[in-house]
Amino acid sequence: MVQVLTDLDLVISKSYVSSDGGWLMDVFHVTDHLGNKVTDETLILYIQQALTDPRRRGEIPKELQTCLTRDVKPCHVSTEHTALETTGRDRPGLMSEISAALYELRCHVTAAVAWTHNARVACIIHIEDGLMRGPIMASKKLAQVHEKLESVVEAHHESGERWSVRLTAPAVGRTHTERRLHQLMYADRDYKQCQGSDGSCRQWNGCTNTHVTIEACREKGYLVVNIRCRDRTKLLFDTVCALTDMQYVVFHAAISSKGTMADQEYFIRRQDGCSSNTQSEREKLAQCLIAAIERRESHGLRLDICTQNKMGLLSDVTRVFRENGLSITRVEIGTQGERATGTFHVTDASGHEADLRTVELVRQEIGGSVLRVYRSPNGTSRASSSSISRNSSGEVEERAKFSLGNLLWSQLERFSENFGFIKS
Repeated sequence: MVQVLTDLDLVISKSYVSSDGGWLMDVFHVTDHLGNKVTDETLILYIQQALTDPRRRGEIPKELQTCLTRDVKPCHVSTEHTALETTGRDRPGLMSEISAALYELRCHVTAAVAWTHNARVACIIHIEDGLMRGPIMASKKLAQVHEKLESVVEAHHESGERWSVRLTAPAVGRTHTERRLHQLMYADRDYKQCQGSDGSCRQWNGCTNTHVTIEACREKGYLVVNIRCRDRTKLLFDTVCALTDMQYVVFHAAISSKGTMADQEYFIRRQDGCSSNTQSEREKLAQCLIAAIERRESHGLRLDICTQNKMGLLSDVTRVFRENGLSITRVEIGTQGERATGTFHVTDASGHEADLRTVELVRQEIGGSVLRVYRSPNGTSRASSSSISRNSSGEVEERAKFSLGNLLWSQLERFSENFGFIKS
């Protein structure tokens, strides 16, 4: 449900989720990206159909694009192109080396998304045969591409360092691209360096750091997860992806945002029904939630590019960045017909803010196709903290505090007493 709404570029400002005893009630308060109420009947109908019929999900219909206030990039799921997935240690110029290798093999990049986090990188690149303009199906060509990219990724890696290159043929039912990025980075264990505090930071009000607390609700058999962090687009999507990929089921949740901050509270259980009450499991859960929130955070300068779609475009643009000493921290680029649009977040080679004079040189060299250059709102690094409350005997405490979830729970329990099945 969250994926459908976020793919439409809608902003979820508040949500209440409850599913237990064989029934569910989920409420989402959404606006468009400008904060306006959604009134277009075509869009509303599509939302209703997509939420109830999985076959309607995926690429946004062209007739719906005209109803939206801005373009929604149709690169969330691609079933027509060969997908290249790469994970490993990040280094300056890596994206340039990969895209140059693809150009050398006459592979045309139709879309690319890459995230970097904790010195690790995950990228998904959709490619097609540059000469035939279709998916790469020949096993010989696929093997050639795989071998070449393995040598590129492995080139500067130390002995024993983990990395991965994977090619998949076009297929129906391919995983959502951003969901897949979360899975790749989780499998690559990028969360290992997300070390929280010992829980001593209790003053959440006025603090813009990311806080995660995990407690046990022994009466109901749930783990209660509270998250407070800076609000941003797709925050709920990223959090739910992390919980789902770690095999947790959300039974109840309350999400709200006020000003620049967002509060999320989840009542969860393991999918296999086992109670997750060990210290190490809760610490890993907190680390993974912090990582999921941080992965999409933007660092450095953001460059929006719109130019003509051509063979080797990604290679040309990333080469210019590399030759001018800029490192890519995040990228999303897509093509549609003769047009290519993309967003690049760049820093200098040391990870600091890029010099504007250097960026201006890059703009001139690319050829005037850079539409906007501006600083990312999350350009500075922020601390994160996780706390698992424990009493003197080592058991998890159930702290008495105001909770949106507790308030929602009490209302739902009274409501459910008179709740009956709705028959068609």
